[in-house]
Amino acid sequence: MLDFFTIFSKGGLVLWCFQGVRGPAATAPVNALIRSVLLQERGGNNSFTHEALTLKYKLDNQFELVFVVGFQKILTLTYVDKLIDDVHKEFRDKYRNEFQQKGALGLLNGTFDFKDDFMRLLRDAEESSRVRAPTVMKTFEQSLKSQKTVKCMIETRGEKPKEKVKNKKNKGSKKEGTEAAAAPSKASGGDKQPSAAGDKEELTKDEILQKNREEFFRRHMKAGEKSRSPKPDAQKEKGKKPRVWDLGNSNAKVLDYSNSATNGSAEACPVEEFDPDMALGDKNREPGRLYDLEYESEDEAEEEKVVQNTSKPSAKKGGLGGMFGMLKGLVGSKSLTREDMDPVLEKMKDHLIAKNVAAEIAVQLCESVAKKLEGKVMGTFTTVTSTVKQALQEALVQILQPQRRVDVLRDVMDAQRHRRPYVVTFCGVNGVGKSTNLAKISFWLIENGFSVLIAACDTFRAGAVEQLRTHTRRLNALHPPESHGGRTMVQLYEKGYGKDAAGIAMEAISYGRCGAGGAAVPPAVPPPHPSRPFPVPPARNQGFDVVLVDTAGRMQDNAPLMTALAKLIAVNAPDLVLFVGEALVGNEAVDQLVKFNKALADHSMAQTPRLIDGIVLTKFDTIDDKVGAAISMTYITSKPIVFVGTGQTYCDLRSLNAKAVVAALMKA
Repeated sequence: MLDFFTIFSKGGLVLWCFQGVRGPAATAPVNALIRSVLLQERGGNNSFTHEALTLKYKLDNQFELVFVVGFQKILTLTYVDKLIDDVHKEFRDKYRNEFQQKGALGLLNGTFDFKDDFMRLLRDAEESSRVRAPTVMKTFEQSLKSQKTVKCMIETRGEKPKEKVKNKKNKGSKKEGTEAAAAPSKASGGDKQPSAAGDKEELTKDEILQKNREEFFRRHMKAGEKSRSPKPDAQKEKGKKPRVWDLGNSNAKVLDYSNSATNGSAEACPVEEFDPDMALGDKNREPGRLYDLEYESEDEAEEEKVVQNTSKPSAKKGGLGGMFGMLKGLVGSKSLTREDMDPVLEKMKDHLIAKNVAAEIAVQLCESVAKKLEGKVMGTFTTVTSTVKQALQEALVQILQPQRRVDVLRDVMDAQRHRRPYVVTFCGVNGVGKSTNLAKISFWLIENGFSVLIAACDTFRAGAVEQLRTHTRRLNALHPPESHGGRTMVQLYEKGYGKDAAGIAMEAISYGRCGAGGAAVPPAVPPPHPSRPFPVPPARNQGFDVVLVDTAGRMQDNAPLMTALAKLIAVNAPDLVLFVGEALVGNEAVDQLVKFNKALADHSMAQTPRLIDGIVLTKFDTIDDKVGAAISMTYITSKPIVFVGTGQTYCDLRSLNAKAVVAALMKA
């Protein structure tokens, strides 16, 4: 039973609609289909699920029409694909003249009486599905197993199975042929050959194998001894010298952290000296500004040279040949077919996969472009390749542009008005750069005038708390309290190792709201008084603007750790959940994001589980033009890439520029 069937134009004008069951109208699911699939260039799959409904659709690019059918997703209706194809063909043929002659006015003023035709097609489709006989399983008598007897299934030890003997007959015949050819040449060797043959007949199979191996090794050992040349023994170094790095510190006392406290004491940790210019990178940057990601394209002069070189041979040809060469591959006012686009789409798919786009995503993108262009009438001097490439570029830009833009600074100011901290949780697999990029985002927030509390909720990895403590010291050295009216701009909240991460995050958020209690570490405040062993904030009632929660890295297949992450997010309800992924991955990006979202949904106790809100793409400076991971991540989640990490300094943080990424992706 169909819930609805609707036909509307791409401009949003409903031409005809059929309501199969009583209930809510088809407006909500169709609008969800338009927002999530048609506008986002995700037409690779002609099926879409919205709540309890499954929607299937078909595009008519010649007349700019959309055909949508909806039914309950628990039903298995095998005739839906045939029905939507028949309705598309019938409706288009019936009103073709009206569309061609009147155009848009025909859609506005036309009356489309299609109910009788639709009911006829629906009955035909239902009857055709009933006529099909269900597949019947073979009986035992019809199977090959029934033809075997017990005798043929018994194997005698040392006897080869008959099938294997048959398969090896050809090999045996070849060996016999070679032995027969070699027999006359070896006959002059005396009586050794017959005796050897007689010995082989008397020897068992294992003995023959052992004898052949010994002869083989003896022959190769003699050849190896002749080819070897004596090499002088390399003089071994008497002692091992320690390696000294250029930016390292040779003082062992400075590197000794064995006596430092592990829970909130900052005075025992030495403050190392470092170059601020090295930590900041570009000196000419504007403080607090998040620059767009840039891509350096090829020089236009080189492109012009290529165009000139390719155009010279055609000028030397005759006039008729040159004209045919120029018109080769052009589509002259005809509609594009799938056969025209398949060779170009195949090359585009291979190009996307080579640029690190996940194979599954590349196939769906090409399928979406094919559905968008199929049946579309092209201009006279337009090549199929340029048309497909242009459509693919537009689809990629549309995918990278988020449905909902995440403006962190605006959201932080909104949280300030409500007198609460803005909470951001970072999650991801091991080694993608969560802590490093958390420090970069902290620096960016501090430069915009917001105070930051870092919650060290990675209580598993050795050195995780010390890494954040080092970042906190350096950030406070770059932005000392004296430059901000005595206010410490960044502090670390940590409880050591082996603790519950969700509990530490809750305490950190509570501390960030009230600004007192806990084991927060303000490393840049004056030394503590003897009666007060731990430093405290300058003002006890001063809260923090942003709380950044660092979590332990975990693989997407580790169920206990994914349950702990879902618990942390469900208990603390952060304002923003950022997935940190590296730009080096290809197909793995899809697997990571799908399983992270699935784990957060499965292990959450809430009715509407909290999923990933945005992506931080790291190590973008290591991939050159292989930027496919950005496409894979945004396509699979429909979530925006909020930040892009491009280097090792605190200033190496960028916002995503969709056109720059697509330009790098389409580069040959």
